Amino acid sequence: MSDKGSIDIDYLANLARIELTDKERELFSSQLADILGYFEQLNQVDVSGVEPMAHAFQVENVLREDESVEGFDANTAVEHAAAKRNHMVQVPKVVEG
Repeated sequence: MSDKGSIDIDYLANLARIELTDKERELFSSQLADILGYFEQLNQVDVSGVEPMAHAFQVENVLREDESVEGFDANTAVEHAAAKRNHMVQVPKVVEG
């Protein structure tokens, strides 16, 4: 992008790896200018004394105690498998050989 008041839409389209028609260039350039205008309005807001935060509301992890639990045996695991063969879980081939 060249200077602060101008938007190089061709440069941005190249970064995004998209091709734009002349009509799309005009439309997107105007829309991007509007969006950047809103950011300029936000720059006018006094945020001194406001602590930076990642979320608008306090977010906390809800964790449970790490306790061991009784698992299930191999036969039960195979019984619940979507596909099985010869008492084993069958999975799709992921490596070409």
